[in-house]
Amino acid sequence: MTSDPARSRDPEFPDLSAEVIAGYREAPQGTVAEVIDGLLYTMTRSRPIHQRVGGEMHGELRDPFDRGRGGPGGWVLLPEPELRLGDLPDLVEPDLAGWHRDRLPAPPRGAIAVVPDWVCEILSTSTRRHDLTVKMPMYFRHGVAHAWLVDADTHTLQVYRRVTDGWLLALSASGDDVVRAAPFDAIDFDLATLWRW
Repeated sequence: MTSDPARSRDPEFPDLSAEVIAGYREAPQGTVAEVIDGLLYTMTRSRPIHQRVGGEMHGELRDPFDRGRGGPGGWVLLPEPELRLGDLPDLVEPDLAGWHRDRLPAPPRGAIAVVPDWVCEILSTSTRRHDLTVKMPMYFRHGVAHAWLVDADTHTLQVYRRVTDGWLLALSASGDDVVRAAPFDAIDFDLATLWRW
């Protein structure tokens, strides 16, 4: 007697295979699991320097853009939010993400299904290829307007904006450059703050 494939489907994720959802839900400690285009990806958790850069980035942007202190406000910024994008869905966790406050006016319950207006991925040895070749096209497909890639090892920032046929590199900066980078170009951003331990 064979089992009914419809019954083996997860009621929360009926379009994803049971094996993919089991791998996603049961990822070992110290592992990040994501599902993109129905495929399971697992990576080791980030190193302390990666975490530090993400924390500094969030700290530098939070006051002027999330809280409106010394800047225009109007944003909700979250570190490592759990996203559930599209119908399949894609289940991902960017290092940082931001939404115009009117698009995310109240705290969501569970994973966030609203596509971010901005994402930031902090590249590391274990995530670089995944971020560049899997996540960036996925963010584009879902309509994310701005994407930043930060490399903690080479002390670089690349700022992309969505155009009709792909990502356009709008800014490349490094070291102790002071930049104005969309969508947060209302203030000067000193990259040197990211690299300090």
